[in-house]
Amino acid sequence: MNNLIKIAVDAMGGDGSPKKIIDGLIYNHNKNKENFFKIFGKKNEIDNCLNNQIDKNFFEIIDTDDVVKSTDSPLEAAKRGKQTSMWLSIESVKNKDTDIVISAGNTGALLVIAKLNLKMIENIDKPALSALWPNKKGMSVVLDLGANIECSSKNLVDFSIMGASLYKSLYPFENPNVALLNIGSEELKGNETIKDTFQILNSKKTENFSFAGYIEGNQLMQGEVNVIVSDGFTGNVALKTAEGTANFITSELKKALSGSILGKISSLLNLKNLKNFKKRLDPRLYNGAIFIGLDAPVVKSHGGTDYIGFSNSIDVCNKIVKGDLINKIKENIR
Repeated sequence: MNNLIKIAVDAMGGDGSPKKIIDGLIYNHNKNKENFFKIFGKKNEIDNCLNNQIDKNFFEIIDTDDVVKSTDSPLEAAKRGKQTSMWLSIESVKNKDTDIVISAGNTGALLVIAKLNLKMIENIDKPALSALWPNKKGMSVVLDLGANIECSSKNLVDFSIMGASLYKSLYPFENPNVALLNIGSEELKGNETIKDTFQILNSKKTENFSFAGYIEGNQLMQGEVNVIVSDGFTGNVALKTAEGTANFITSELKKALSGSILGKISSLLNLKNLKNFKKRLDPRLYNGAIFIGLDAPVVKSHGGTDYIGFSNSIDVCNKIVKGDLINKIKENIR
């Protein structure tokens, strides 16, 4: 069992925990026997949810007294103490007892507690929150999605290197194409920070990624670029806009195809295409944001996702560890 990937799981974070979390672990374990789960949370509740559905060789439960609440501010979460499931799960990856940590809990609390426990990778000033987005040709890594409202040109250059390292970890046979999210594609567009970053990346010689210049918001899904870099304010707005648009299209299409006899007949005739369309926009497939820049990987699952979404974020954990993300960043940041 020494060759298993050891994942620290905060079982008490997010809606419907710990049942949703444990159901996600069970679902993932049934299709993949490469992971060992070190589960932090209230043991009695976790045992009831597990119900002997995962072999005992593949998990361990660490009983915790307290949990970080969704309503806690980051400061309140930190003050809650070192006996919460979130704190102890992060501490386990700090102590090298596990390879990676995942939580569906409070995002701000997770970032603060992670920063209190883990060191920054040398030469990186700020961690970034990154995630996977679908595009016409596959997937893109987008960062920062809200960890840093204000960023310097050095921060954006660091994000480019970290994002490219993450993409290479997840997709080892593809070469990353990096672009800066901006209000136009011309060199003169954007604020001074963006323009300075452009000049640095344009003159930077690296084998780790190709720099593709600027990308506008309406090009995010084209697939020409697979690492998209911005400050946390812009990235978060772009993410929420994309999520809202996808939900709007899906709900309006469903309404149109179920509102009349003709719509119902049309939906039956196009059932396969509609299922493929729905699957392509299913947010559960892209669940699992990653805090990068810290010297251990921290994954944030969406608090409102279901067990399938949580299972997909476990797959992301597996790929990150296999892809040796932290060492890739350390090598590339030099």
